[in-house]
Order: sequence, then structure tokens, then C-alpha cells
Amino acid sequence: MGRGKIEIKRIENSTNRQVTYSKRRGGIMKKAKELTVLCDAQVSLIMFSSTGKFSEYCSPSTTTKNIFDRYQQASGTSLWNSHYERMQSHLIKLKEENNNLRREIRQRIGEDLDDLEIEELRGLEQNLESSIKVVRERKYHVIQTQTETYKKKLRSLNDEQAKLIRVLEGQAENGAYGLVDNGGPDYESALVLANGGAHSLHDTGFGIHDLRLA
Repeated sequence: MGRGKIEIKRIENSTNRQVTYSKRRGGIMKKAKELTVLCDAQVSLIMFSSTGKFSEYCSPSTTTKNIFDRYQQASGTSLWNSHYERMQSHLIKLKEENNNLRREIRQRIGEDLDDLEIEELRGLEQNLESSIKVVRERKYHVIQTQTETYKKKLRSLNDEQAKLIRVLEGQAENGAYGLVDNGGPDYESALVLANGGAHSLHDTGFGIHDLRLA
């Protein structure tokens, strides 16, 4: 028995539809290659599945662009006019936006103001005041952040200085590193350094000989 005639209509089941597309795509690709080889024809075939998958075949002796060009010559139609017009329209829109932005920049620096009405000038003034406010707030924030950073560094340095003073005073009491009053400048200089260099030993109420080590 012969095969029954298949009714040509959309296959509702998506799985069956995809399987049928894959099989027939392979068949039409094979036919296109056969036409190229057997008949020396120039063939370009482009397909998109329902899922958007792209497939194509083009005879080795030509390119898809050459096929399009020959089609335009043979049919007297242009495939690119509508695309070119859309590109031109988009380009004009971009140029207009660019000119508006350039004019706004010039106005913000006090140029190109002659054609502005009083309301436009007032609006520009308000925009500039808002911009100044934002810049000033940012400046104060940066200043505050830097101030806090410097305060932390100063506290750290003070802690290091206090720690160094305690270490040197402990060494002086225990006779470490030979800090003995030998009449030389090194002994007094070390003690002055231990006290941060802010005052001499005489300012504390006792002299060098009071700290003489046994």
C-alpha cells in the first residue's frame, strides 16, 4: 500500500514539529547541494527554525551577498533601502541629541545664553544651584573623611609615643642598655626622647643625678 497523503498544515505538537523540521531541513540542504553540483547553479539557502536557530547553505562558487546583489538586479528591487533609511533616521536623532548636550554644556559654563528666555534662564540657574549643592556636599564629605583618617593616624602615633616612653622609662629603672649618668649627652638625650622631647628632666622636679643607677 502506498503512503497516505499528508495534510500540509501546522504541526501542533512542538516535539513532532521540531523533529519534522530537522528531517526536512536536511533534505532541502541535500537538494541545494545537488543542484549546485549537477546543474552548476548558484544557490543560497537561509532558514530559521521556530526556536530561532539559524541554518544556511551557499554554493562554494559565490557568497550570500553576491546572491542578494544579483537578486536586486534581476528583480529591480532594493533590499537595503529600508535599512538605510532607518540608519539615517537614527543618525539624525543621535546628532540632534549630541547638539542638545553640547548646547547644555556651553550654557552651564555661561556661554550661548542670548537665545534663552527668562524662564529658561531661571531654570538654568536652579540647575546650577542644585549642582553646586551636590558638589559642596561631596566636598564636605571628603574633608570629613580625610579629617577622621588624620585623627586616627594621630591617635596611633600618640599611642606609639606613649608606648615608647614607657619602654624607655622601664629600661632606665632597670639599668638596661647602660643608661648611666656618665656626664655625657647620650644619657640625658635618651631620657628627653622618652618624654616625647616636650620638656627636659629639670622640668619634672628632679635632676639627672636623682636617676643615677646603682
